[in-house]
Amino acid sequence: MVTHHLARRESGSESLAKFFASWSRPFRLVFFLYQLLAITLTIFAFIRYAWAPLGFRPELLYLPLTMLVVLAAAILFGEEFDIKRIKFSHGALFLLLAPALVILTVHTLGKGTGPLTIPKLPTNDWNYWGYAVPIIIGFLVGPWLDLQQWQRAIQMHRERVSIAAGYIIGSLLFFGLILWHGITALWALNWGAGEFIRVGITGHNYGQEVLTMVFSNASSWTFAAYAVFICVCVLTTLDSGYIALKWFLQSNASTSNHPIFSLVPPKLLTSPIPAYLLAGIVAVAGVMLKFELEFFMIFYATFFVGYSILAIARCYIVSPANAIPQVKMFCIGSIAVVIFSFGYFLRSPSLQIVGSLMPLGYVIWLLLKPTSSEEFVNDAAELDSTAPSALASRPESAVSVASPITVLDPGASQHSLAGHFEDKWFVYTLVATYADTNSVGNVYFGMYAMWVGKARELFFNRVMPKFNLKNTPFYILTRSFEHKFVRETREFETVQVKIRVAGYNRKFATLEHEIYDSLGQLLGKGKQTLLFVSSSDYKMLDIPPDVYSAFIAHT
Repeated sequence: MVTHHLARRESGSESLAKFFASWSRPFRLVFFLYQLLAITLTIFAFIRYAWAPLGFRPELLYLPLTMLVVLAAAILFGEEFDIKRIKFSHGALFLLLAPALVILTVHTLGKGTGPLTIPKLPTNDWNYWGYAVPIIIGFLVGPWLDLQQWQRAIQMHRERVSIAAGYIIGSLLFFGLILWHGITALWALNWGAGEFIRVGITGHNYGQEVLTMVFSNASSWTFAAYAVFICVCVLTTLDSGYIALKWFLQSNASTSNHPIFSLVPPKLLTSPIPAYLLAGIVAVAGVMLKFELEFFMIFYATFFVGYSILAIARCYIVSPANAIPQVKMFCIGSIAVVIFSFGYFLRSPSLQIVGSLMPLGYVIWLLLKPTSSEEFVNDAAELDSTAPSALASRPESAVSVASPITVLDPGASQHSLAGHFEDKWFVYTLVATYADTNSVGNVYFGMYAMWVGKARELFFNRVMPKFNLKNTPFYILTRSFEHKFVRETREFETVQVKIRVAGYNRKFATLEHEIYDSLGQLLGKGKQTLLFVSSSDYKMLDIPPDVYSAFIAHT
């Protein structure tokens, strides 16, 4: 419902996509970790509770092979069906799921419910709330960091489908599957499946594989139906995770300006396969170490809670929180994990509740405390504060040539002949003369582009004073140039040309420019795209590190 509201705050089918692109930027690493954990625990759960209980030996052979089969199936479906077509693949898989559920339901009803011997945990017991509170928090704030949810919502909005209606239907289906699985497990326990409940390494009782054991001893049709049920549920999680992770990695690679993107092959950086292999290896290791699903689920009720709450706040609260204090958030999340873990291992529900609520309380404190403006900085301030050299923090100090000062007219302020910076804009001031005009007396249209070109060269000289054409390994070329004429001007008019770095990705840098007269009236504006080629063979390059370091302070 909230995402539906966010999508409709602005008009257009791309409003939610634009919102997500800007809103998610400070949380990119957290989004990746969240998705990686979701993939890991899905693979782990399948191997630990659906495959390992079948008793295939040796485990060192069967478990890795099972993991590779699961990964191959997920990658195959992820490559075959993108976000536009995933609804068709999931619809076809649901046609397999429905008869499987019917077969299993008929089997359970045919055997009867048996004596009801499962006592309910009373709500006045602290052990109940020790689990209820983390579960509620995890369900309420968890989806905010789930890439699969966001990608689906963005695609729904593009296709003019109601996000709220879609998710109401989807959540009912999801809840129905969970409820059916839980009721079936209770049915199995009523018929003596309690013998399959075991004591884990923490001393707790675990029974996630109860239905696997029960149905494996039933008819082949019943076991096959349960296998179909499990495989469809796992596959529809992993394939959509693959699609979402691929979308996320590609979008970040295309907009990021980090030098690593010029050193590592793009296909390796944008492919989810390495992340899936890592998740598979961790899952197999967890199975070998006799871990339980709760060990992974803990993070959704502790570590990610603070990030989720802050992400929700940034959707509505107009505050300085355009970036996040990464170190503090990581520390509070880690402390919450440790506190909850102690509560889980020591059977202390109060510690479990504290571990889940601590990140929530800390983020509220960060947002509301008097010095919150010092905790959160915007992206530009963050770049300035971490500039690697004096060039980035004080560009005016990097001029390697003399910058004489001239007075343009008695009422004018002083300007450097080589230009100067005003915030992120590089400003070059000139006086239009007769040579700049045409036969009518106004400035010839081509001169505006000439002025922008001159301002650009002076900007380059300011931010890259050591650039030398004789030994440079790269050239900077203009890929495109556009200019919109707004007003005309005449000779002896004082003109200001402003230029700045508007953005860049791995290959291209975009510069914006604006031209004003002495009255501050806009004469024209436009932008240009730069590309970079090798000085030896003119092959296209990624943005060179020298250019990246020089430009980043002025974005």
